[in-house]
Amino acid sequence: MKRFIVVSLSIIIISILTFIIIYIIPPKKYDNDYFHIKTYISETDFDNDGIDDQTDIINNAFAYIGTKPKYKSAYYATGYPDDEYGVWTDVVGISLLNAGYDLRNLVNQDIINNKELYDIDVVDKNFDFRRVRNLLIYFKRNSINLTTDYKDISSWQGGDIVIFKDHIGIVSSNRNRLGISLVLHHANPFQVNYEEDILSSYEIVGHFRIS
Repeated sequence: MKRFIVVSLSIIIISILTFIIIYIIPPKKYDNDYFHIKTYISETDFDNDGIDDQTDIINNAFAYIGTKPKYKSAYYATGYPDDEYGVWTDVVGISLLNAGYDLRNLVNQDIINNKELYDIDVVDKNFDFRRVRNLLIYFKRNSINLTTDYKDISSWQGGDIVIFKDHIGIVSSNRNRLGISLVLHHANPFQVNYEEDILSSYEIVGHFRIS
């Protein structure tokens, strides 16, 4: 019995420490220069603000997570959250919106033109672009499709979009000690850090670049 208690306590302590290391303590960060990787600069500036799309998107993503949005799934008449709340797709939606790409309209138009691909019974412009499943279809059709091999580190750049099974985020311009990119995302109501080392932890189903 005593041995059982010791083993159980050990497992609990290890689990707590693992949780703290992964989710509480921010990972040490390295940039492209550290790994001699050339930073990708887009030739397109869609919103004509003097900042290329790739840089614009990653800057917007950092700005958005800097607000530390609270997690709550809600419906908005404007499509985009207009309060302090949001969900995982909003990291992508707002980052692209502020670079000139309005996913609310873009995804809606693609759904209307290709209903057979999306398999949606009732089209809802204010909600459809906030679903990971729909974004996967949209980005496969309307962006640059890239490798899903996270070990091919030079192919991952800050501002890229990564879609996991049932989750989505923006690839960070920071990397872990192995060169694997960190991810800017919003996963749950208990999240402490919005930039995390999760690229190798989940099944990647899509990796995209806007321009």
